[in-house]
Amino acid sequence: MLLHLHVKNLALIRETEIDFSPGLNILTGETGAGKSILIGSMTMALGGKVSKEMQRDDADHALVELVFSVDQPELLERLKELDIPVEDGELVLSRKISGGRSICRLNGETVSTAVLREVSARLIDIHGQHEHQSLLNKKKHLEILDAYAHEELSPVLFTLEESYRRCRELAKELEESRTDDSARAREQSLLEFEINEIEEAELKDGEDELLEQSYRKMVNSRNIMEALTLVQSLCAGGEISASEQTGRACRELGNALRYDEELEALNSQLQEIDGQLQDFVRDLEDYMEGLPFSEQEFRETEERLNLINHLKAKYGQTVAEIREYQEERRKRLDMLVNYEQHMEKLQKEYEKASGELEGHCLEAHRLRVEAAGRLTVLMKEQLGELNFLDVQFEIAVNDTGIPSGSGRDDVEFLISTNPGEPLKPLGRIASGGELSRVMLAIKTVMADQDEIHTVIFDEIDAGISGRTAQKVSEKLSLIGRSRQVICITHLAQLASMADSHYCIEKQAVDGSTETRIRKLSGEEITEELARILGGARITDAVRWNAMEMKRLALEFKKKTGKT
Repeated sequence: MLLHLHVKNLALIRETEIDFSPGLNILTGETGAGKSILIGSMTMALGGKVSKEMQRDDADHALVELVFSVDQPELLERLKELDIPVEDGELVLSRKISGGRSICRLNGETVSTAVLREVSARLIDIHGQHEHQSLLNKKKHLEILDAYAHEELSPVLFTLEESYRRCRELAKELEESRTDDSARAREQSLLEFEINEIEEAELKDGEDELLEQSYRKMVNSRNIMEALTLVQSLCAGGEISASEQTGRACRELGNALRYDEELEALNSQLQEIDGQLQDFVRDLEDYMEGLPFSEQEFRETEERLNLINHLKAKYGQTVAEIREYQEERRKRLDMLVNYEQHMEKLQKEYEKASGELEGHCLEAHRLRVEAAGRLTVLMKEQLGELNFLDVQFEIAVNDTGIPSGSGRDDVEFLISTNPGEPLKPLGRIASGGELSRVMLAIKTVMADQDEIHTVIFDEIDAGISGRTAQKVSEKLSLIGRSRQVICITHLAQLASMADSHYCIEKQAVDGSTETRIRKLSGEEITEELARILGGARITDAVRWNAMEMKRLALEFKKKTGKT
């Protein structure tokens, strides 16, 4: 259940906080007061998209926090897997927008937007203003049916999708493998040439790197030799060399040591330096002796490098890639040499995979038909409670015979809202108000299925009025007994049924416009109902009508067991 909402620096909202209650929470206000901003802020906190325009121009960040009470075992287990601590059964979802960056947190732990969406999907369901229009698209009907039958259908659909992918791959391989005799002969000849060219090179791992290193050394050997010759001269090349100077220094210090034993430490250091210099000179001479190379060795190295680079240009950037290419060409050559056997094997694999796909499609169809029957019964019951008189409703599940990743079924909702009229596709005959009520019925059924504790309806009353509006308000009140309902409405019938009533207002503060929200009580509720009923002028008769409407709502709650 949603306990608390905190919004800061978002559009017209400077800062506001709301404590929500169990049951039916109703939000009302003038058009343009900021009701949509409130829903937008919740959507933002739940991981939805956020436009840059949502953040106030005079603020460096925007923040939305939602506090939920959680007791679902599966959700608690998932939070434990994510290392999200949960104390006293409360979970805080927060999202901060600053400078185009978004920071999401669960109980203070930073998480990705994807994780935020995953967790929030188990907590709350938001029905947007125009979501019922999605019922005009038949694809939505399939999504709804599959969501209803998720528990038994999901494993089948997973296997079906894998089977469909395998069939697609085999069909593609069959198509690519089909070729005539002359084309196969030309390709076979080319493959044999490429394989032989690589084999004859007798490539060795790391050979190219060693050759390039040797080649650079050979090309630059003259510069290297000149530099080493000078180094040798400076270190051991005559009377002024470092070796001669350190030797002379050792002799002089040795003579001085006879007069003062405290010079022993300095003498040892100097002897060590002299020894290291002699070792360096010997190593330098050894290196210089091995540096010269023959012209033949240089040409052989250059030719070998040219060959390897030629193969790289044709078959891969490294020796490993060239060998990998060679292996692929060998497999392709083997297929061409044994073409008939290969095609026969592929055809058998494709037929087997197609048979398995057929079985999975039939199983998915069977499960959908069974689920459609159950869902039809529930939908008729819900639609009857929403002032659809003598409504007929069916879910048609037709096997198209054309497989896809979700099977071969075409699903469509059929409805007849008037006695004697035949069933017709929902998208062709339903009005906006009827679509709203059908979506409310679907949401009611799916909420029971998913055990989501909080449902938000943003103007579910679109296109309805009178007796129908009363029925919708009664339905929302009944839904509010088993879960928390938050509803934005313009209808007094719905507002009068509130267990908690909130008013959203737009006010001028210090030269700017701000949206604020407050919980109503007592006469404030009557005045708000009267405003909705009466418009610009609120008379005593309008107020009496508002009080009567609230009284009838209380009577309905008592009658149905909700006090």
